[in-house]
Amino acid sequence: MSKVVLQAKSRHKSGSAESRRARKSGRIPAVIYGRSGKSVSIDLDNTEFLRGTKGISESTIVKVDVEGKSYDAFVKGTQRNIIDGQILHIDFYEVESGVILRARVSLVFQGNPAGVREGGILETPVHEIEVECLPKDLPERIEIDISGLKINSSIQVKDIPVGEGVKVLSNPDQTIALVKFAKAEAVAAPAADAAAAAAAPAADAKAAPDAKAAPAADKK
Repeated sequence: MSKVVLQAKSRHKSGSAESRRARKSGRIPAVIYGRSGKSVSIDLDNTEFLRGTKGISESTIVKVDVEGKSYDAFVKGTQRNIIDGQILHIDFYEVESGVILRARVSLVFQGNPAGVREGGILETPVHEIEVECLPKDLPERIEIDISGLKINSSIQVKDIPVGEGVKVLSNPDQTIALVKFAKAEAVAAPAADAAAAAAAPAADAKAAPDAKAAPAADKK
């Protein structure tokens, strides 16, 4: 479980006017949603939140300390100003110790595939998978070594290494990484041949004598 700890204060008043006042004072309005449907309104220091959550993933569990009472939670969503990117609101989702949860975990690909070194092209169509486990077993991210991936080879969800106690819910046959032949050169050559073949008749037509040329004048 992550050691990220965020200090927060209870927010006893709600409404847009109160949220604006919080933002002007350098704080971010937020809500912690509990599994039972209850919610807690809080606010956090903007600078401390950005510093504390830098580099975390969607599956990182953070500890939110609200005036002495702590909550283990995910950062489920942030609302931002479309102009300057400032965070306007944060949604947390509480997790309970000992209760199985579902979460999406990011995939991090490492290494330069052997097939790419041979001229192939790497494709990674999937960047996260869904898992089910206890909070203590939840990985922040899953690292996958693709250095041995050859041309026309692939890695499926079922090949992903996960820790004990983690159940993968995503389709086991879904491809997450593959190396394919580079098709650009193969397509370019036939295209060039076709252009040359089309140009040849035109050149022959220009070289042929004009069958409709006027006959030579008779000599008297």
